[in-house]
Amino acid sequence: MSHESRTTQPRLAKALEQLVQLRGYTGPPKDFWPRYLEAMQQLTAADHGVLLVRNADQPWRRMLDWPVDSTPSRMLTAFFTHLNEVADRAAREGGLMVPLEAKAGPAAGNFVVACRLDLSQAQKEECVVAALLSEMNEPDAREALLRLRLAGHAPESYQLNLATRQARADVEKFAAALDLALAVNVEKHFLAAALAFCNGVATRFYGDRVSLGWLEGGYIRLRAISRTEKFDRQMAAARALEVAMEEALDQDEEVVWPPPEGATAISRDHQQFAEDQKVGHVGSLPLRTDNKPVAMVTCERQGAPFSLTELQQLRLACDLVTPRLADLQRRDRWFGARWATTAREQCAKLIGPEHTWAKLLALLVAVLLGLLFFLRVPYRVEGNFLLRSDELAHLTAPFDGYIDQVLVRPGDAISEGAPLLRLKTSELELEESFALADLNRYQREAEKARAARSLAEMRISEAMSDQARARLEMVRYRISQAVIKAPFAGVIVEGDPRERLGAPVKAADVLFRLARIDTLYVEAEVNERDVHEILGRSTGDIAFVSQPKRKYPVHITTVEPAAVPKNEANVFLVRCAVESGPQPWWRPGMSGVCKFNVEKRTLFWILTHRTVDFLRLKLWW
Repeated sequence: MSHESRTTQPRLAKALEQLVQLRGYTGPPKDFWPRYLEAMQQLTAADHGVLLVRNADQPWRRMLDWPVDSTPSRMLTAFFTHLNEVADRAAREGGLMVPLEAKAGPAAGNFVVACRLDLSQAQKEECVVAALLSEMNEPDAREALLRLRLAGHAPESYQLNLATRQARADVEKFAAALDLALAVNVEKHFLAAALAFCNGVATRFYGDRVSLGWLEGGYIRLRAISRTEKFDRQMAAARALEVAMEEALDQDEEVVWPPPEGATAISRDHQQFAEDQKVGHVGSLPLRTDNKPVAMVTCERQGAPFSLTELQQLRLACDLVTPRLADLQRRDRWFGARWATTAREQCAKLIGPEHTWAKLLALLVAVLLGLLFFLRVPYRVEGNFLLRSDELAHLTAPFDGYIDQVLVRPGDAISEGAPLLRLKTSELELEESFALADLNRYQREAEKARAARSLAEMRISEAMSDQARARLEMVRYRISQAVIKAPFAGVIVEGDPRERLGAPVKAADVLFRLARIDTLYVEAEVNERDVHEILGRSTGDIAFVSQPKRKYPVHITTVEPAAVPKNEANVFLVRCAVESGPQPWWRPGMSGVCKFNVEKRTLFWILTHRTVDFLRLKLWW
């Protein structure tokens, strides 16, 4: 293809039109530079164009090639080989044109033209655009360089245009944020300020509904909704909104649904809320105090999605109003919190406004230390106790037999002589009949032998009669013992044969344990490390596990002289008598806590004597 065909007037006009459009281009830089390189290629009739960038003392980086799908060739390889050297000279000289390689014939050759791009002063990087020209004579190559340098100001115009638009957007953002902050600052109560903030956001950002949720007790609580003075937090919509707010709170970042391109925030709850409420666009932003999220604001609208500028404005507004809202929220608290604040202010008047809590804490520590070392309070030795009885009867089966009736159950109070259990006597009654029949028969035989004057047979019959009489008395004795009776008044503490009705029992099998309750006493267990404290003492109190609110005074009667191992420790058994006597509801085996009065000791000794004794044993040598 000839040079004249590549530099026709339509191509040049199109390139100039593109440059004019790029000067006022408002798109992002990623779209500007490909269009710029395309215009440069058309303006210079280049085969390939490259955009190179470097920082100070750094090598050049190829940021963009045009066209991106160039076919590899020997000429293109040579172009890339000399690219860094050409870029260095162009950055120093502003622009240059160098032949790529000599070619036969005086009319045409291959050239490289490069130009330094003038960017804004804020740009710290150097930028060079280079183009490969093939089959072109030297005058045309110089003209291409001139066009390239004339068009080198387009990126600077683009950057200035972006900076102007950014400055205008910043002014608008500040103006909107200040208007919102002014509306919030004039309010004196938290709810009113929150409602003013929601209304302002809804008005300025064309939101259909704006809601504010505050962090309370680890959860977001909905506090205000735009253009709504009262609402029910128990509604499904309010609960779903709080869930969406908590989703953004947990991530501590802005959540927008539908999510913009490149967004990494999770928006599952926002999507569910938008679908349930038929909302087109939802955005939640955190309100932070001391870099910690304390509240969330959620905007809903059906129209256009939230733009980046709107999100920036809303973020700035949130940062401005958060201190005021947080201050009002602290003031509009329940009376206890307000009293705490008032107490701090009063203490500040006495001990100074700076480090008030630290000074107050130091004063309290001093008072506490004084109480620990100088205040003496009664000291008591603690232990566990059991109720025991002096008399405990084990009621056993009098003979082998079968259980017929059980008349009592464990825990029943029994009077003396009351029947407890009955054994079956049917077999004994048959044995009684047999024994009575044998007795009558032997008596008749003895009488018959006496009438016949047969002395030997009479003696034998009388002996057999005595044997039958003894067996009859034994059977009648067992029948009389078939009913087990209480030997004294007491309480059944063990044994429940009701589940064994009709079951056989053997003689001496324990059926019941009967304990007297009028002779109950307290058996306390005192650890050997404390037993020396109660020697010579006599009074104390007990409290049952079943009735801890009731206390009963006791006095010590005896202390066992030998220790008993129990639960990996040695204890001494202390027998105590209850001063008021046993209560009707007391039962043997009941347990509780006992405390014996010793003497007054300091609080410091009471709290530390265990540790001191432990260290004495461990550090003693």
